[in-house]
Amino acid sequence: MNLKERIIEIALFLCSAICVLTTFGIITVLLIQTVQFFSEVSISEFLTDTQWTPLFADKHFGILPLLTGTLLTTMVALIIALPLGLSIAIYLSEYASKELRAYVKPLLEILASVPTVVYGFFALTVVTPLLQHIIPGLAGFNAISPGIVMGIMIVPFISSLSEDAMYAVPNAMREASYALGASKFQTAFKVIVPAASSGILVSVVLGFSRAVGETMIVALAAGQQPRLTLDPRVPIETITTYIVQVSMGDVPRASLEYKTIFSAGLTLFVITFILNNISFFIRKKYRAQYE
Repeated sequence: MNLKERIIEIALFLCSAICVLTTFGIITVLLIQTVQFFSEVSISEFLTDTQWTPLFADKHFGILPLLTGTLLTTMVALIIALPLGLSIAIYLSEYASKELRAYVKPLLEILASVPTVVYGFFALTVVTPLLQHIIPGLAGFNAISPGIVMGIMIVPFISSLSEDAMYAVPNAMREASYALGASKFQTAFKVIVPAASSGILVSVVLGFSRAVGETMIVALAAGQQPRLTLDPRVPIETITTYIVQVSMGDVPRASLEYKTIFSAGLTLFVITFILNNISFFIRKKYRAQYE
C-alpha cells in the first residue's frame, strides 16, 4: 500500500471515529444527567404521572403529556404525508415518463431542504388562520396546523424512498401482470405496491422518526402547554419544544428543573433509536429477499 492510499485510509477512519465518538459523547452526557435527575425523581412518577409542571410551584414530572403531544402532531403529519407520498411515488414509478421523473423528483426533494423555521412561520401565519375559518373553536396554537406542515415536510422522505422501492421491483412482475389482463392501475396497487411493501414501510418509519424529532415547527405553532389530550384542536407541547423552552430560558443550570431536559432528551433518543433500528431491520430483511 503506497503512502497516498494509507493517508486516505487514515483520513476515512478518523472521519468515522469522529462520528462514533460524537454519538458516544452525546449518549454519555444524556445518561449522566438523566441518572442525576432520577436520583431525585422516581422513574415510576416520570413514566406514569399525567402532569408535567417542573417549572411550576406544584412540580410534577410525568413525561406522558409531552409524549402525547409529540405523538399527536406526528400522527397528524403521517395522515397527511402517507397518502400524498405514496400517490406521488406510484405516479413517478408507474405512470410518469423518465424525463418527467428526472425533473419532478429533484423538485420534490427541495421540500426537504427548506429550513424548518420557515415551515413553522408558514404554519403559524398561514395554515392556522385558514384552519380557524374551517374549524370552529380552533385555538391559535394547536396540533393540527404544525402536524399538517410537518406532513408536507416529510412527503419527500416517503415519496422518494417509496418510489425507489417500487422502481426496484423487477419489470418481469409488471409484464406478467399485464399478460394476465391487468390494467396499469391494478398492476400498480395489487402487484407493485405489495412487492415494494418492505421499502415503503421503511420510508414510513423514517418519516415518523423525522417528525418525532422536529423542533421549530412545533415550537412556533403548537404552543407550550403540556397536557394529556388526544384533541388536536388545543395547544399542546412536544418533547423538543420543552427542551427549547428550558434551554433558552432562565432556568439555573445544574438545577433539577434544568436536568429535566436531559431526561426528556433521552426519552426522545430512545424513541428515535427504536424507530431507526426497526427501519434498519426491515431494510435488511427486504434486501435479503432479493439476494
